Amino acid sequence: MENTPDTSTYMIAGFAVSFITMGIYIVSLYIRSLNLKRDIETLESMQDEKPKSQK
Repeated sequence: MENTPDTSTYMIAGFAVSFITMGIYIVSLYIRSLNLKRDIETLESMQDEKPKSQK
């Protein structure tokens, strides 16, 4: 009878890759949300600066 091969290192490596990928994705979403907030503020300030005759 053969012994079952020990594949725990592959499981740990797979979990590590998965968590690193999820972490990068979450950081990417956070940076995108910051950029969107900055873009909204810029657009609102541009709208406020319009002369009243153009509204």
